[in-house]
Amino acid sequence: MYDYIIVGGGSSGCVLAARLSEMQDARVLLLEAGPKDRNPYIHIPVGFFKMTGGPLTWGLKTAPQRHVNNREIPFAQARVLGGGGSINAEVFTRGAREDYDRWAGAEGCDGWSYDEVMPYFKRSEDNEIFADEYHGTGGPLGVSSPISPNRMSKVFVQACQQAGLPYNPDFNGARQDGCGLYQTTTRNARRCSAAVGYLNGTGKRQNLDIWPECKTTRILLENGRAVGVEFERKGQVEQVRASREVIVAAGAIGSPKLLMLSGIGPADHLRSRGIEVRADLAGVGQNLQDHFGTDIIYELNGQYSFDKYAKPHWMLWAGLEYMLFRKGPVASNIVEGGAFWFADKASKTVDTQFHFLAGAGVEEGIPAVPSGAGVTMNSYFLRPRSRGSVTLSSTDPTAAPVVDPNYLADPYDLQMSVQGVKQMRDIMAQSAFAPFIRGEHMPGQDLRSDKDYENYIRQYGRTCYHPVGTCKMGVDEMAVVDPELRVRGIEGLRVADSSVMPSLVSSNTNAPSIMIGEKASDLIRAAV
Repeated sequence: MYDYIIVGGGSSGCVLAARLSEMQDARVLLLEAGPKDRNPYIHIPVGFFKMTGGPLTWGLKTAPQRHVNNREIPFAQARVLGGGGSINAEVFTRGAREDYDRWAGAEGCDGWSYDEVMPYFKRSEDNEIFADEYHGTGGPLGVSSPISPNRMSKVFVQACQQAGLPYNPDFNGARQDGCGLYQTTTRNARRCSAAVGYLNGTGKRQNLDIWPECKTTRILLENGRAVGVEFERKGQVEQVRASREVIVAAGAIGSPKLLMLSGIGPADHLRSRGIEVRADLAGVGQNLQDHFGTDIIYELNGQYSFDKYAKPHWMLWAGLEYMLFRKGPVASNIVEGGAFWFADKASKTVDTQFHFLAGAGVEEGIPAVPSGAGVTMNSYFLRPRSRGSVTLSSTDPTAAPVVDPNYLADPYDLQMSVQGVKQMRDIMAQSAFAPFIRGEHMPGQDLRSDKDYENYIRQYGRTCYHPVGTCKMGVDEMAVVDPELRVRGIEGLRVADSSVMPSLVSSNTNAPSIMIGEKASDLIRAAV
C-alpha cells in the first residue's frame, strides 16, 4: 500500500515523485511504462537526433490528416524515464505572460496566472547565467547557455537582425520577441532531464519506489474513488493500491487513454468500445492542440555545420573533445539558434517561433542534403486554433490510440504558417548567410505564390512534439480537471501533466510541464 501512486515518469511525474517523497510520512510509487534512462544518447546533448524515433518512443502516427494531404504523420512520444525531457532537443522556453493570464482569466483556471506560476518556474530552475526576477538558481533543473555554438548558429542570429528582429539574450526574461541562442536543459555539458535533476538525489529515500517497465492499464475505482491501479510487468498483470491519491501524469496522449480505459470519458465513445462508464466526462481526449511546424533546408558550400561530424574521423575528434574538455559538437543540442516573432501584424504577443539547426537530416523524416553539408530552419504558429482528439481504437491497453491533431483545420493556422515560411526564407536570404549558402534544397525556387506555400506546408509540415489539452483544466462542461487538477466526479484522482493545459503556450512545452508538476505537488500537499 502506498499513499500516492504516480502514473507516468515523464517531466511532470518525476517532479511529483521527488516533491511528494519530501514528505517523510508519505510512501510514494512512480510507475513508468518505459525503461530507465540508461541509453547513453539521452545524456549527451547532441544525442537528441537519435531520439525522435526508435525504441524509446511509442512509435505513434497520427490518423490521416484530412487538411494535410491525408498524411499519417510520425508522432514521437517518449517511452522512457524522464519522458519528453529525456529525448527532446533540450530547448528551455516558458511562453508569454499572456498565455498564463489567459488560463487564469478567460479559461477559468484560478491560481494559474503568470504571477502565480512564476514562483514554480523559478523553484525548478538552476540557471548558470541569469539570477533575477525571471530566473531561479539552485533548483533541480539545470539550465545553461551554449558552450561552443556552431558558426552557423551565430550567423543565423546576425541574419535575423538584418531581417529586422532585435537581438534577445533571454527569451524567458522581460521580453520574448527577437532572436538569439536558446538556453537548454543541460548542466555541465550533459542533459538535465527531470529524471536527472529531480530523481538522482532521491536514491536514499526509503519512502520512494520507482518501477520502470510497468505499463498501467487501468485505474481501480471503488464507490467513486480512485484506490489504485492495475499494470502489466514482465507479462504479468498486477495491482497496487493508494490510500490518498492516484496522480496520472502520462502525457497528453497517455493520460486521456488511461482515463478512458478506466471508464472515465465521453459516455457514448466508451459505450461504443464496450467500456462501463464510471464518469461521463465529455472533455477527456478532446481539445488536442499541437504546434505544426514546417522545415526549410539549405545546402552549404563548405563544411561549416555539424554535418561534417558524420564522417568517422571527425566523429572521433568530436568525441575526444567532449571527453577531454566537455565542449564541441557533442556538447551541443544542434538546435542552438532561435527566434520569436509576429506572423499576424495585429497580434500584441509574438505568435511564431523559429528553430535553427546547424545541420540537415537531424530530425526523423527530414532529408539531408546531397553534399552532406546543410542547415535546417523550422517555424510554427504558436497559438493554433485547430483542435483535435485522442480516442480509443480498442479496449486493448497495448493498442495505440487514435491520435488526430486535426492540423490546419482552421484556415487561419495555414495563413500564419505561410507567413512563417516566408519569414524563414527572408532570414536565410540575408547577406550574413551569403558567403556560406550554395542553394535552397527545400522548398526550392519554384515556391512563389501563396498557393505554392500552402501546398508545401500541407506536404511537408509535421508535429513539433508539443501536444497538450486533452484533459484540460477549467470550470466549463468540457473541463476534465478543476484548477486544483482534481478529476471531476472522481475522488482521490488528479491529472498533472501537459494534458491539463487548457491551451498551448507560446513556446516549447517541457518547462511548463515541469512547472505543472511543481505546482501540483503543492496542491496535493495542501490537501493532506
